[in-house]
Amino acid sequence: MKLKREKQESSDHRGSKGVMTLSLALVALISAFGSSFQYGYNVSVINSPAPYMQEFYNQTYLDRHGVPMDSGFQTFLWSLTVSMFPLGGFFGSLIVWPMVNNCGRKGTLLINNILSITGAILMSTSELAKSFEVIILARVLMGIYAGLASNVVPMFLGEMAPKNLRGAIGVVPQLFITIGILVAQLLGLSFILGNDSGWPVLLGLTGIPSLIQLVILPCFPESPRYLLIQKGKEEEARKALRRLRGWDDVNDEIEEMRREDQSEKEEGQFSVLSLCTFKGLRWQLISIIVMMMGQQLSGINAVFYYADRIFQSAGVQENNVQFVTVSIGAINVVMTLVAVFIVESLGRRILLLAGFGLCCVSCAVLTLALNLQTTVPSMSYLSITCVIVYIIGHAIGASPIPSVMITEMFLQSSRPAAFMVGGSVHWLCNFTVGLVFLYMEAGLGPYSFLIFCAICLATMVYVFFIVPETKNKTFMEINKIMAKRNKVEIREDKEELKNVEPVPGGQAEKKENFSTKL
Repeated sequence: MKLKREKQESSDHRGSKGVMTLSLALVALISAFGSSFQYGYNVSVINSPAPYMQEFYNQTYLDRHGVPMDSGFQTFLWSLTVSMFPLGGFFGSLIVWPMVNNCGRKGTLLINNILSITGAILMSTSELAKSFEVIILARVLMGIYAGLASNVVPMFLGEMAPKNLRGAIGVVPQLFITIGILVAQLLGLSFILGNDSGWPVLLGLTGIPSLIQLVILPCFPESPRYLLIQKGKEEEARKALRRLRGWDDVNDEIEEMRREDQSEKEEGQFSVLSLCTFKGLRWQLISIIVMMMGQQLSGINAVFYYADRIFQSAGVQENNVQFVTVSIGAINVVMTLVAVFIVESLGRRILLLAGFGLCCVSCAVLTLALNLQTTVPSMSYLSITCVIVYIIGHAIGASPIPSVMITEMFLQSSRPAAFMVGGSVHWLCNFTVGLVFLYMEAGLGPYSFLIFCAICLATMVYVFFIVPETKNKTFMEINKIMAKRNKVEIREDKEELKNVEPVPGGQAEKKENFSTKL
């Protein structure tokens, strides 16, 4: 009877793994608010006060040199101010791997706040210091901060969440990015802080979430997988799991981690170079590169760029365009919130396909509508519809899901390097679009969206044929699915991983024995 009771209790625990405990919810909210929120905030915060900031640049130069700033030099400085954020994000992505392995996931987030607070102080005091150079420096620091945060937060939360909730919790960082964008748009309204006297305060507010995270996040545990697999602290890992799950019996998850730990001891940590050359992770690596490129090259920045003129052409007065921009930001938040609730029921793959599919169709129709709106007035309203549908598609699939997939498609040994690769691709593509799009728009006009349409279509086709569904699966189960595509045979009876390759005659030839125990 005692044995049956123990089995029943264990079964009850396994059945309740989908429960969102207070500790898990709070750590997700604090991590995402303190880090992801600022990423979104800093993406959008300089849009509204741009004319006032450029005037500050010019006035500062005039006070120093006695002559106005050349318009070409002013354009260069402003382009530098805008582009330093994604460039800093790229550099931040390059230090993800050493930081999370040496300082832990939670430790990296806490240390990262130093960059945010420093950047906030520099930006808020730039007018008093009469220096536009400190704004550019602060944008670099905020970019590095965002590059780290955008990779570490999904990794941290993905490792802490049970498999039943890993997708929903994995979308939370993207939700807070969209909230950060919306808050920056709201505070940037001309009658709030988006004016001549309010812009330094608007820029400096970004440090407040970091201060809150510095105070609260130390009260929560480090990633249990990091504690057990990389630090060998099983008791601390058990304690962290008990707190996150809300019950004492965490043996099943500890056992899964032990199996991964055995693989860690024999293979060691993957560097970026070893990840790129390891055949057993070939398709995982290609998949995250394709999804991250598709995410950033699918035209999201171009749609936001065109949004103002599209709404103006539909009859929206110039003074009211800022309110339309806020409404688009609100749609982005609402649809990302929807993704949080549907990702576990519909799965990651269907959201990727639906998201990129909607973006693809929207870009194609938008090209047609923009070309015809001068001759057919009603086309302006079709353009507005396309913008809204595009935002919905990106919010439910293209924006939130790729980071979730990086967490799920890689084991502990390769996950930091995978995030480093994925993050670098993300920020490089972001920087490239910002650099190239104005030239595309000047040369191709509305036909630029046909390029984005093709990129969305290509990404959707790749996802359909290559990317598996990962919902409600353990990391080890996902690894086995990908092993087949990589032509890697996992033999659980002998706990041996070996790379096999078809040869004539239907025989399989053993090429390498990596001795990876699963």
